[in-house]
Amino acid sequence: MRRIVIWSASTLGALLVLLSYSTSTGRAATHISSPAVAGAAPAAGATTGSAGSSGAGTTYTGDVMSTQWGPVQVQITVSGGRVTSADAVQVPTGNPRDEQINGYAVPVYESETVTAQSADIDAVSGATVTWQGYTGSLQSALDEAGL
Repeated sequence: MRRIVIWSASTLGALLVLLSYSTSTGRAATHISSPAVAGAAPAAGATTGSAGSSGAGTTYTGDVMSTQWGPVQVQITVSGGRVTSADAVQVPTGNPRDEQINGYAVPVYESETVTAQSADIDAVSGATVTWQGYTGSLQSALDEAGL
């Protein structure tokens, strides 16, 4: 009987520890909807898109989209009316998990942007918040480019 009580108490203690674990980095949560998906405006305080010129095409930088894990911003290069490259210039890096998720998701988003030639790209499982910010910023860069 004593072993059962000790086992139950330790199991309950472990369960309480697991349920109380917080994955937040301590920042206030500011959840956004992607303008490309839901027609919402960029988050308050977002910068406007800007265009620049490079030898291989013209670059357009999208708005900074605030997400609950941090800012996301995309820059595209357009040549001949087509997106030739997409680069996430800002992604959440508040903790090692953010870096791990964005390390595999962002290259997929960048590649799919060039393939789709639009902000209509699929989300990578586990990186939905980054996808929302990415597609929102991407759409503002595409709008700036007139695509």
